[in-house]
Amino acid sequence: MLKIITKTPMKILVKILATVAIVSTSLFAGAMVAQAAGGGEHVEVQDWGFKGPFGNYDRPAMQRGYQVYKEVCSSCHALEHLSFRHLGDKGGPFYDPEFPNPNDNPVVKAFAKDWTVERIDQDNGDPVDDAGIPADQFPDIFPNAIAAAASNGGAVPPDLSIIIPARPGGADYLYALLTGYDSDESHDGVYHNAVFPGGAIKMAPPLSDDLVEYADGTQATTDQMARDVVEFLAWSGDPKMEVRKKVGFATFLFLFIFALLLFMTYKEVWKDVEH
Repeated sequence: MLKIITKTPMKILVKILATVAIVSTSLFAGAMVAQAAGGGEHVEVQDWGFKGPFGNYDRPAMQRGYQVYKEVCSSCHALEHLSFRHLGDKGGPFYDPEFPNPNDNPVVKAFAKDWTVERIDQDNGDPVDDAGIPADQFPDIFPNAIAAAASNGGAVPPDLSIIIPARPGGADYLYALLTGYDSDESHDGVYHNAVFPGGAIKMAPPLSDDLVEYADGTQATTDQMARDVVEFLAWSGDPKMEVRKKVGFATFLFLFIFALLLFMTYKEVWKDVEH
């Protein structure tokens, strides 16, 4: 009987240590080499501040990225999983601690008014166009997939709100795609991009130097705009990443300390027992 009892704390300790190992592996492991979806050209790994166990988003880059999305990408691509108020959430690109409720954030209100959303007239039930408010979702760019395809050479532009987690290679893939065009000339409406699966894409090169004028004065090179819009879309696809990493590290630290205390208790309680 003594033999069974003395093994019990050790079994518990082994389980705790195994849990710590699993958590730490999940927290610190990351893919170092990305491959484009569908067998495209090898994608070079970029240095992103939001990668790694302690990574976080670059707020100025996200703000510039939203400007690129609004002025360039929004002509074809929607953000159907986001509402305007998310821009002002804690951790968002336009969070302001003076306005913990993003619906009160004047910057978010101004951005929402830049968009036209469809509402239902409460008097007659007819659809009417109106300026957006923070609680609204980003509107659809096209009324349906058929209209989207008709306006884009037969290809339906994908939603961008979760494009980063939805594509193998994530941020590295999207950056490589945006900067991977060989030229701005098309052949029968198709452009060559070695990163895209098959090398042929119907989307024209979306970025070119000085295409936008950044509000903060940053030089709007193609590379800079690509990095900024990827930063913004990385946040839109995982807006709670920073919180999750903080909770993950705190959990790992708690389990490590708990395992250490359990081991010390085990040694103290059973120090006079031979086993």
